[in-house]
Amino acid sequence: MTASGIARTAHRHLEVEGVRVFYRESLPEREDAPVSLLLHGFPSASHQFRRLIDVLGTRYRLIAPDYPGFGHTQAPGGFTYSFDRLADIIEGFVQGLGLTRFVVYMFDFGAPVGFRLAERHPEWIAGLIVQNGNAYTEGLSDGARDFIALRPETPGAEETVRGLLTLEGTRGQYEAGVADPSLLAPDGWTLDQHFLDLPGRKRAQVALAFDYHSNLERYGRWQSWLREHTPPTLITWGVGDPFFPEPGARAYLRDVPDAELHLFETGHFALETHLPQIAPLIAGFLDRVQDAR
Repeated sequence: MTASGIARTAHRHLEVEGVRVFYRESLPEREDAPVSLLLHGFPSASHQFRRLIDVLGTRYRLIAPDYPGFGHTQAPGGFTYSFDRLADIIEGFVQGLGLTRFVVYMFDFGAPVGFRLAERHPEWIAGLIVQNGNAYTEGLSDGARDFIALRPETPGAEETVRGLLTLEGTRGQYEAGVADPSLLAPDGWTLDQHFLDLPGRKRAQVALAFDYHSNLERYGRWQSWLREHTPPTLITWGVGDPFFPEPGARAYLRDVPDAELHLFETGHFALETHLPQIAPLIAGFLDRVQDAR
């Protein structure tokens, strides 16, 4: 895959239920270019896809929103932070843009948001790109299980969550499991921390941490959805991920046996170190999905 220049990217806002959703969108050369909705993870935002958009955005319409509580999106003071509500806003965002068929890129938090969209609107889903986005119990490390088990009423639970929201905690999520840290630009965790330190953002993240158990309760439903709809699926996975280890990637093959699986010797944020390897896989996948329509 060779990129014909660098993509033009528009940076916009869309109002959804009182939330001012920020998003970045590539402006491809073809009006009928394949569309992919890029759903980011924690503790990041749409900026994690900047380089991917630069490389592939001339050929594909890549749309990356920031969730409420993340990045440049602005939510009202009374907003309830839960995964259901994140999905509500992204559902409204998709409807506001008039999207009707697209490939969903699901990373980390993007998996529970993306699967909720898929359950609600299976007709929207042309395919799935799963990058360290878990939907299986075997894809949870012991540390992840302990973290998810925290409840607000547990003494010290909120302090434990807030400990992950520090610069040290944010940087550690990028560096853990990475064979060559020199490939990691410090801009990612620095920008993430800037947004985490904005007023009200840590409260939002604490609420989402305590709601994460709601995703595990839906794993069976999401697996059933995969078996029923068998969407074209590309899986790219950093095997050094301290939260979502390699078995979570392989588990998808039980329900979508024709999925394409690629494992990389890196951590949670695989695009940060392996964009040259992953971008061609995404391009080929989007082309195949488009040709199959």
